[in-house]
Amino acid sequence: MSAPHHEHGVEDLCSAGMELYERALREGHLPAGDARTVPCLVDLGLLHPAVDDPLRWEPVAPLVALHRLLRTSEERIASERQREARLAETFGSLMRIAGPRTSATDTPTIRLLTGTKQINRAITDAMADASEELVTVQPRAGLTGERGQVADTTSLDRDQAALDRGCRIRTLYPHTLRHFPTITARCERLKGDVEVRSMDEVPDRLILIDRTVAFVPGDKEGELALEIRHPAIAGYLATAFDRLWRLATPMYPDAAPQPSHNGITPRQRAIAALLTEGHTDAVIADRLGMNIRTARVHIAKLAATLGSQSRAQLGFLIARSGILDQGC
Repeated sequence: MSAPHHEHGVEDLCSAGMELYERALREGHLPAGDARTVPCLVDLGLLHPAVDDPLRWEPVAPLVALHRLLRTSEERIASERQREARLAETFGSLMRIAGPRTSATDTPTIRLLTGTKQINRAITDAMADASEELVTVQPRAGLTGERGQVADTTSLDRDQAALDRGCRIRTLYPHTLRHFPTITARCERLKGDVEVRSMDEVPDRLILIDRTVAFVPGDKEGELALEIRHPAIAGYLATAFDRLWRLATPMYPDAAPQPSHNGITPRQRAIAALLTEGHTDAVIADRLGMNIRTARVHIAKLAATLGSQSRAQLGFLIARSGILDQGC
């Protein structure tokens, strides 16, 4: 099976695309099957089916392709210049109102971001300046559906760009996501210094860039976020992450096994600890990053293993069994 073809721009034409395009120019055409092996040539408009034979693909002349691409680039530049002019006009009047009370160099140390678009844009802008390290805490799996695909593609692109600049990426997940195939697949798509660990419980979501800019949730629905540039707070979050990281279990690239003691899995041991603290099923599920149905299945298995007939008896049997004294 051939390796997957990664998307790229025409200015970064891959070697396979360049070789096939050169062949098409020399021979004048290609069989449709050969053209489909390198889809970027079709996507970038460098190959098209012949008018009289759809099974034969012909190359677009390099001069024609270049003029078309330069015209597109010029139109984009002109559009950006018009946007700059409108921004200057809009904010020029506002700056005259503000007068000397504000400084052009002032950057708020804490900023409230509203809406997914604004949050993602702020993260992308901050990531563009990353040069050392990105650390994240992800208590739950990513979004699903079309919204999830867009978010995953956006974050994957900016993570890879940071790795290409020599950054290191470290991520913490709860143990409940250790065997999520999408997490491993995402890590394998990234090229660079990527490391993932997991633990029983992790804090709410955190993104920390170069230990100077942090993003944390502003509400439970994910519609608000705080962008933090205060050195003391960012430093505190970095230290807290480092301490959690040392306690966490390696997950990628080298996954450490999670031993089971007397039929009690590490996940059930984490649930047992929360049960003895008196938490409800809903709280346990939320803290361990699982849905309430899964939490109840694990509680039932734990009760069956210990021979418990009731919730009150389960707490007593957990304490008597000594499973909370066993190392993970």
